[in-house]
Amino acid sequence: MMSQSVVSVAAAAVFDDEGRVLITRRADDAHQGALWEFPGGKLEAGEDARSALQRELGEEVGIHITVARPLIRVRHDYADKSVLLDVWRVDGFAGEAHGREGQPLQWIAPASLGEYDFPAANAPIVRAVQLPDAYLITPDLGDTLPVDFLQHLESRLQAGIRLVQLRAKSLGESEYLQLACEAAALCHRYGARLLLNADAAQVVAAGADGVHLSSSALRKCAGRPAGAGLVAASCHDAEELAQAEAIGADFALLSPVAATASHPGIEPLGWKRFSERVELAPFPVYALGGMGPGDIETAWARGGQGVAAIRALWEV
Repeated sequence: MMSQSVVSVAAAAVFDDEGRVLITRRADDAHQGALWEFPGGKLEAGEDARSALQRELGEEVGIHITVARPLIRVRHDYADKSVLLDVWRVDGFAGEAHGREGQPLQWIAPASLGEYDFPAANAPIVRAVQLPDAYLITPDLGDTLPVDFLQHLESRLQAGIRLVQLRAKSLGESEYLQLACEAAALCHRYGARLLLNADAAQVVAAGADGVHLSSSALRKCAGRPAGAGLVAASCHDAEELAQAEAIGADFALLSPVAATASHPGIEPLGWKRFSERVELAPFPVYALGGMGPGDIETAWARGGQGVAAIRALWEV
């Protein structure tokens, strides 16, 4: 049964200069006790999330925020209470973090978060912390030779891309798999992850990191693809976002946010509707459609993880 009231909480993913994130352990006798969490606490009457976070981080771990921005908002219903987590990413702070209330704390690499037990409400936060702010969707090869395609992909990885979707619809299954194997090895060399427009068997065979479901594949999906690693989905409306939630997707793309030359007859969502549809989505959501690096901060402000793009991230 859903709780009648919702507890509003401000929480932070605090990063240090080495790219590690701060986690603290809840007291044994607390709600969801003995589990790890991202530091924060309840909002006081009349307090906004940023102010609450500044106060809570000072009280809990002795640091003062200097650089922060919204990361994700999460609504979760436990059996005994409902919580609304307003989560911020903190990239600058003064002071040295320590457990002022005697609680254990650790600085860990985001990739290692899966080794720790968190409350269920924290699962979307873990995903958001582990995902970058740009998601590159590769263009079809066309007349480009695979060796040239891979060389260009490497240039994008060298420029900082850390999440890639291999989209090569003109290739046959065997040619796609061969390219996927080489692309996965290349991505892993740079610490990036590769998702395939393919079934779970090809993901495993290629050594890739997950599957990306088109909206049509998403609608036909009865459950989370088994053994696929990360699961992402392309969505265009609230119904598809709900379907992505139902199958347990890790993140989604929502499009088109702006007008695109490739889909001239489709009315764009605009940022207002994008924000309304991703509000409290139970996973990170990237903005797609007419997006580029210059739109990342707007996406953050509108509740998005960042932006996804083909040309704007491939042709830079």
